[in-house]
Amino acid sequence: MPFFETSDGVRLAYEDYGAGEPIVFLASWALGADMWEYQVPFFLQHGYRCVMLDRRGHGRSDRPSTGYDVDTRTDDVAALIEHLELDRITLVAQSGGGGEAVRYLTRHGQDRIARVALLATTLPFLKLTDDNPEGVPEAVLEADLAQLRTDRPRWFADRAAGYFATHLGNNTSQALIDHLVQQCLSASPHATLEVQRQIFHTDHRADLAQINVPTFIAHGVADQSVPIDVSSRRTAKLVPHSVYNEYPTAGHGLHITHAGQLNDDLLEFIKS
Repeated sequence: MPFFETSDGVRLAYEDYGAGEPIVFLASWALGADMWEYQVPFFLQHGYRCVMLDRRGHGRSDRPSTGYDVDTRTDDVAALIEHLELDRITLVAQSGGGGEAVRYLTRHGQDRIARVALLATTLPFLKLTDDNPEGVPEAVLEADLAQLRTDRPRWFADRAAGYFATHLGNNTSQALIDHLVQQCLSASPHATLEVQRQIFHTDHRADLAQINVPTFIAHGVADQSVPIDVSSRRTAKLVPHSVYNEYPTAGHGLHITHAGQLNDDLLEFIKS
């Protein structure tokens, strides 16, 4: 597996397949490159180059003690793009990776980016504040962090069925659920806590207002991890030129349970 080194000496792992116009996939919190196994073969078959990053502290990348703020994580994405000399990129980001995608556009410019797709992201701003009344009380975050510190495997296992919205009939095997939990547990405990904290506290409303590239937004109506009213319905209003899709029976794991529909929608967006 190839690696590259960031400006602060961290070795990050990535995967790079195919040729043609590049798609750079930015993973959810606690997940890495492996989460895209239902997207990469599809887009390779359609002639695209697929690049996936294990962010610092996740997957096969180094586990430093620092650098989990959104600016540093975004700089890591920029370093990968520079390392591979990519251009005309489609950024595809899910969940917490959405903050990295939109911060890249405002911090590193939009010249290399052809379009961006935001899937079940935590945008625009999760924290409840006086000027963000739709947000979530900080006590909810602190309760989650306390549970993660106490029994991290149980925290992920308890939420797995809701992640896939299995109560709506999504056909997800126990083996697949267990596999995803193990992927989440591959992230370092320290990175898991720090990235979650940073995602919650980072306000991306100004980032979204500056997006000038075509934007695709998708979210599951049954998402229990990042409720749609807190996130993508608001994001779509802040990016009025976006293509916005809702999946009525999808949870947070729409990239798996609704992979066929999502892949087709993404391909149509990329080719438009």
